[in-house]
Parts: sequence; C-alpha cells; structure tokens
Amino acid sequence: MPKATVDRIEDDVAVLVVDGRQVNRALSTLPPGVREGDVVDLDAGTVDAQTTDALRAEVRATRTRAKRGKKPPPTGNFDL
Repeated sequence: MPKATVDRIEDDVAVLVVDGRQVNRALSTLPPGVREGDVVDLDAGTVDAQTTDALRAEVRATRTRAKRGKKPPPTGNFDL
C-alpha cells in the first residue's frame, strides 16, 4: 500500500481510500496529527504534504466550477 487519502476519522479509526477502496486503519498507526484530506505514504509513515496540497487545490477548483452560475439560497423566513 503506497499512498492513501484520509477520508474521515471516526474516534480512533481512520477510514482511508487506497486505490479506490475504503480501508479502516487504527489512527494510532498513522503519523501524529494526521487529519481528514491528508495523503499518507503508508510505507514511509509520513504525510505527503506536496500531494496533500495539490489534492486540496484540486478540490477547491472543482467546488468553484460547480458553484459557477448557481444562485445562493434565499434568505429570510419562508415556508417549504
């Protein structure tokens, strides 16, 4: 298992995405301070900061494109 993305952390378990599959791993086996969205090199036991930054930038760009042209939700009191 070369690299994994931390999808989420639930109590003391990290849910990782490795090659498109979800894998559970004890949080204590990952680098200290690891957080959701980090890319972890499982062989080296480190967070790959460069790949993590690139992934976060890609997600931000995708969100920006998805929001383009959409109206914000209405504000104030209204009935559904």
